[in-house]
Amino acid sequence: MKEFLQFKLIHFGDINIMVYHVLAIIGVVVATKLVLFILRRFFKQQIKSGKFDEGRAWAFYQILKYVVIVAAIAIGLELIGVQLTLLLAGSAALLVGFGLGVQQQFNDLVSGLVLLFEGTVSIGDIVELEGLVGRITEINIRTSTVVTRDGIIIIVPNSKLVSDKVINWSHNRQSTRFVVKVGVAYGTDVRKATALIERAAENHPEIAKKPKPFARFVDFGNSSLDLEIRFWCKNMWQIESIKSDLRFEIYDLFHKNGIEIPFPQTDIHIKTNHTK
Repeated sequence: MKEFLQFKLIHFGDINIMVYHVLAIIGVVVATKLVLFILRRFFKQQIKSGKFDEGRAWAFYQILKYVVIVAAIAIGLELIGVQLTLLLAGSAALLVGFGLGVQQQFNDLVSGLVLLFEGTVSIGDIVELEGLVGRITEINIRTSTVVTRDGIIIIVPNSKLVSDKVINWSHNRQSTRFVVKVGVAYGTDVRKATALIERAAENHPEIAKKPKPFARFVDFGNSSLDLEIRFWCKNMWQIESIKSDLRFEIYDLFHKNGIEIPFPQTDIHIKTNHTK
């Protein structure tokens, strides 16, 4: 058995890879997978018990995952006789040149660590980036995965989530205020119209009761009296559908109560000169 374990498989310089090295590396790989499995189960239980929210739990898991993988690689190299200090010192010049060529990738790596540690953007958050609204489904060390309302998967470099202007609709975990605008014809009872708009908002199950929705008379438009309804909602993911439902309800209430929603129109007066 001893001779079998010490049988040389690969000889490279001062490095001899024997059978027991291969078995030891296999053991490190299995142990690594086992540790990651245990960590994953642990964080799933923490999420179910409510001790961690999903985004923060997976952020911690990702950090620990990378630490475990790096430690496993270091242990594996040490097992086969590769000294990391000598390896890094001997390849310093090469690493400098390599680093200059992958500055953006390195920026994304650092940004990924910043996201995981700070938690400004977490898994499950709804974000708006460059006009696109989507839900973050995965944060990796270099890129993050964002799924839009249309089901389109976008791979976003982590540096954009750190350095660019990003609206995180889920960051405060509270209701957000939204606005729907509507115009009514001149001559309309504005107070009655605003009351109907408020009733439409109060009847929607997704719109918060507190703070209470309120309507305002905004301006005298060119073709209409401009009104708006401001309301609070927690369901940012379905907000466009909620706004659509609200517009349907406003239109139905206006129609039942004889309130006209005008269309843009222009009056033209033609002046004629009567000459002999």
